[in-house]
Amino acid sequence: MRNKWIQKIVLLAMVGLLLAGCTSGPGKNDVKTPTTVKVMYYSEDSFNQTYGDLFSIQNENIEIELVNTQKMYNDGPIEDYEKALQDFIDQEQPDVLMLDTSTYSKMASEGKLTELDPLIERDKYNIDTIYPALIDILKDKAGGKLYGLVPTFYRNVIFYNADLFAEHGIEPPHDGMTWQDIIDTARRFPTEGDADTRVYGYGRDGYGSMTLDNLVSSIASPLGLKVVNPETLKVTVNTDAWKQAFKLAQDALASDAIYNPKEDSFGGGSMEEYYKSQLFLTGRMAMTINSAYYLRDLKEIKNRLPDYKPFQVGIVAGPVDPANPEISRDVYLSNIFAIRANSPNADAAWELIKFINGEQYAKIKSRSMNDGLLSRMGMTKEYGGINLDAFYKLKPQIDDSANSVEDKIPAEFYGQYYSIYSREIGLVESKEKSVDEALKTIEEEAQVALDQALKDKAAKDSSKAGTATPPPDNEEQLETEGDATISVESSESN
Repeated sequence: MRNKWIQKIVLLAMVGLLLAGCTSGPGKNDVKTPTTVKVMYYSEDSFNQTYGDLFSIQNENIEIELVNTQKMYNDGPIEDYEKALQDFIDQEQPDVLMLDTSTYSKMASEGKLTELDPLIERDKYNIDTIYPALIDILKDKAGGKLYGLVPTFYRNVIFYNADLFAEHGIEPPHDGMTWQDIIDTARRFPTEGDADTRVYGYGRDGYGSMTLDNLVSSIASPLGLKVVNPETLKVTVNTDAWKQAFKLAQDALASDAIYNPKEDSFGGGSMEEYYKSQLFLTGRMAMTINSAYYLRDLKEIKNRLPDYKPFQVGIVAGPVDPANPEISRDVYLSNIFAIRANSPNADAAWELIKFINGEQYAKIKSRSMNDGLLSRMGMTKEYGGINLDAFYKLKPQIDDSANSVEDKIPAEFYGQYYSIYSREIGLVESKEKSVDEALKTIEEEAQVALDQALKDKAAKDSSKAGTATPPPDNEEQLETEGDATISVESSESN
């Protein structure tokens, strides 16, 4: 009950902000006839708290009807998500769609979305202050035209304790650091002292032990290393790039400069106990990698720990691929809002999209970090005293090859792959195998498993279709030296 009253108070405060910002200029709501807009989203409560309640304040003639995507799972797990989603859209006929980059790109290419450029021009809607790199991505994924807008995005940066760097006479981090740079810098910090008081060069708050597996995943992510090539469907982990990633991680863990607790540093308890267990937050870790959400923890800890000792925090853009230091693959767009092609309520749907991507909405949301980074730039330069420029410096690059691989590979392969992978990496950690030996075994055994899974899937699909089409022989596909996909997700991403 208390939370509901708090939400009402917050909403009333936001009403004042919205009314104060209302103008009669371009982009003002011109929908005069009462209209119902159907919106595709995963949670009604979440949508209303994040967007709907605020939108309704200014748009009395537009009623929101939510169509919940969780309906797709009513009959159990989904074998073909792409087909299930399209069936859902065809059945529910939502006016506004919330899409990821892969689905957005596919639907735009199939003519299933409404182009926004004419609407933007008609209403003189300002997109100049939206992070230009995001507009470029949205156009690039849709053949050069704009079919959707995204109010927020997610990306990691390098956080560092400026006071620790000054105390030890070490040059602070800079934009564009690679994983090699991060680990080399971490090694410059002293390693003596007991586990309860010493300083660490690098670590991850809230993630438990730093295994070889998850550190390798973090190193591989900005490099764009993959496990299965999306074109040839060949498992490709026995490469120089993968070997270098493993050896860098091994050397880092052996240096004792990396915080690596044997178990989760927080096993449960009060919020005060939680904050005390987080070494970067409490000033004992020089560097960590995290998202914008971490800014809230850095702000809140000051009020959570009575004996908290403040320190100067800096953030820089990275880590990067040394071969492409100007880009970042660590970018995620999960809420691209688009209008279904031939929607009978396109104007009202556009009003909603304009609002949640607009300047007034961004000004309100800039006061918190609840929903990621704002795509509208200039609403706030800092949060909790920390400059936010680093989040916008590197050009984001989104690789949809992981999605294309997932569409082709049977789900059962993943379990087989990770069983092989975990076994072999365990042998590396116990020094029973070298990295080279383990990667060779992983590639060979995983390829056998993948080939069989593909043949089983082809046979199953042929049986469903009532045909006798022979399954494809993956062995005949061209070998490649390139790195490949089951996308290796960074263990530090959101």
